[in-house]
Amino acid sequence: MPSEGRCWETLQALRGSDKGRLCYHRDWLLRGEDILEECTSVPKLSSYSGWVLDHILPPKQENLSSSETSPSSRPASGLNQPSFVPKSPIGSLALSPASPGTPATPDGTTGIQESQPTEPMVLQSSRGITVEGCIRMYELVHRMKGTEGLRQWQEEQERMVRALSEMASEQLKRFDERKELKHHKEFQDLREMMEKSSREALGQQEKLKAEHRHRAKILNLKLREAEQQRLKQVEQERLWREEGQGRLRSLYALQEELLHLSQQLDSADRHKDLLKVDLSAFRSRGNQLCSLISGIIRVASENGFPTAEDQAVAERALDEMRGLFRSAKACEEERRQEEGEAQGKRLGSQMQLGPEVRQEPPAPSLGSGGKQRQDLQVKVQDSTMQWYQQLQEASSQCVLAFEGLTSSKDGQIKKVKMDLQKAATIPVSQISTIAGSKLKEIFDKIHSLLSGKLVHSGGRSVCVTMNPQGLDFVQYKLAEKFVKQGEEEVASHHEAAFPIAVVASGIWELHPRVGDLILAHLHKNCPYSVPFYPAFKEGMALEDYQRMLGYQVKDSKVEQQDNFLKRMSGMIRLYAAIIQLRWPYGTRQEVHPHGLNHGWRWLAQILNMEPLSDVTATLLFDFLEVCGNALMKQYQAQFWKMMLLIKEDYFPRIEAITSSGQMGSFIRLQQFLEKCLQRKEIPVPKGFLTSSFWRS
Repeated sequence: MPSEGRCWETLQALRGSDKGRLCYHRDWLLRGEDILEECTSVPKLSSYSGWVLDHILPPKQENLSSSETSPSSRPASGLNQPSFVPKSPIGSLALSPASPGTPATPDGTTGIQESQPTEPMVLQSSRGITVEGCIRMYELVHRMKGTEGLRQWQEEQERMVRALSEMASEQLKRFDERKELKHHKEFQDLREMMEKSSREALGQQEKLKAEHRHRAKILNLKLREAEQQRLKQVEQERLWREEGQGRLRSLYALQEELLHLSQQLDSADRHKDLLKVDLSAFRSRGNQLCSLISGIIRVASENGFPTAEDQAVAERALDEMRGLFRSAKACEEERRQEEGEAQGKRLGSQMQLGPEVRQEPPAPSLGSGGKQRQDLQVKVQDSTMQWYQQLQEASSQCVLAFEGLTSSKDGQIKKVKMDLQKAATIPVSQISTIAGSKLKEIFDKIHSLLSGKLVHSGGRSVCVTMNPQGLDFVQYKLAEKFVKQGEEEVASHHEAAFPIAVVASGIWELHPRVGDLILAHLHKNCPYSVPFYPAFKEGMALEDYQRMLGYQVKDSKVEQQDNFLKRMSGMIRLYAAIIQLRWPYGTRQEVHPHGLNHGWRWLAQILNMEPLSDVTATLLFDFLEVCGNALMKQYQAQFWKMMLLIKEDYFPRIEAITSSGQMGSFIRLQQFLEKCLQRKEIPVPKGFLTSSFWRS
């Protein structure tokens, strides 16, 4: 029937509407399904749609007009058959082809009949149009209600927002008011607290002022007392200084008198062969007393001023020296009387017996033990003294030889002198243990300078032939610099003795005059390297005598004992290294110009002389530490005999003249020697140049 086609079009229109796409389930709460679960599923008709078409919308007999029928329409008789009435929303529904008035399926495609295509059916009844209009009116009313509800909800939300905004604004104002009130209260409390603190501070300030005035009074009293105490202390210090200076002058006077008596004993000892009197015991004890006084003065100079105990010791020493001098004079007088009596008796007997009687020589004088006394010497041997004087004379002649160069006022000559001095001294200052090749370069440069060749120094070319006196000047300055390095560099760094010594030995071998000048400078700065103990001469100033002993005297002030021993130690170490080293690149055919035999001679002579307090022990230790290993290898058994002699015979002599404050050097020598005797070996000195050094 045509009406049934219209009904299906209505259903199709309902299905395509917004409401038709919604799923309504009355039992969704009972099944517990999600309310929006089927929103995304494909819209479909309910199973009751057929019942609705059968009962709610009864079919009507209406004829289709030919004008309403499309020419392309097919007979719709199939629609009147009961098989086209849908019994279910899925299996029975037949959709018309796509047309402008037909809504599309939810998947965007037009409806297609599953079994066979059907022609579009158009409802000609006004009821269908009414239903469709009602539906659309319902949708419009529902949409308007929704729009109105949404508008009302928006207005309500806006009112709520405005109300909340106003409430928040009011709360913010109240908060600002409370905050301002709180700040005002805090400011008020702070101001009150500051006023209170100010009042308390003023009170405290007044209290402090009162305490300050009280303390100022006390401090003024203490300052006055301290000033009085200071003045008293200054006065006591002045008196102490005056007493100390008086004691020091007294000590100098005692030392001068003691040295004068010692000199008189020495002069009397020169005539012992004439009087046949042995005064060596008096002279030895006199030398010990002189050393004792010198030690007291040296310690007193380092500490400030001598004490009363020092002065008492010096006075006792002087009294003992006077007693020795009187005893020596008495022995001389007694011996003269005996000689006079013996000579008178001999003359009388000769007159009685006649000229045939021959005179017997007098017997040598014996000591109290029935044997002749054999004390140590104070002076050096005559041959050694002659050798020392020859070296000093050669040095003086060398100075005279270049006097014209040093005293010239010509600017060009002065420039030449400075260039020569730099060329001679700078290479010596550069000697070190860095590498053997570097040491060879320095040696070659010094050798070339002494050989008359051009050398470069300070960016200039220098040659000794630039001045006729240039060679003498360079030789003298070079020798002086070698000794100066021992006095300064070796004294501070003991290992530096070996590179300096090996270069000096090589230059000595090729230029013997430089070696003689090195010895002359060494003996002058360190007389103990001869060994030579200068004697005090009558009329000699004390400062000149101290300079002869090796001390440095500047502005009437003698250097400290530690510094003096340090310099002497450096020079003795350099000397001990020179006598055992040879330049490795030189010719080995000739002997060492100043070899180990001179070291053996020095050691023997120093042991044959009376020891000096603090000096002898220091120099013996330095010499044996540097040269002991070489002497041991050279002299073997004889060397160990000498070591035993030092331990058994010479140590007691050193200890007898050493004060308690100067035992450090003696103990160091004693421990070194005892260790060597125990091991039967002298260790190789630290810093000794090995063969690997010369390959570097």
